[in-house]
Amino acid sequence: MLRHPREISAVQRSGTGKTHPLLLGRFLANGLGRTRIALSTGRRLGGAVVRNRVRRRLREGLRALAPGFDPGWDILIVARPESATAGSRELRAALGELLRRGGVLGERSGS
Repeated sequence: MLRHPREISAVQRSGTGKTHPLLLGRFLANGLGRTRIALSTGRRLGGAVVRNRVRRRLREGLRALAPGFDPGWDILIVARPESATAGSRELRAALGELLRRGGVLGERSGS
């Protein structure tokens, strides 16, 4: 996971953006042999319970998609307000589409 604010702001500032009705993604090559991810769930989603639920669903989707990641990316995933009412399957599908469009999810992934 990306944890340091300096790293997250670098992705936000210099990364390539891709959008989906449920999510927004920023992608930046990091030159490392691994992919690091940060999740952002703002207050526009709802209360803490709703934001935590969205984060749990996103992490679950990322775990399922992780074997197909191409290494060497920093990713920032921002949940849009519509993601608060989306189901787990919808979020996972949106996440897969966003990561494919961002060039992070290789062709070898099966979802």
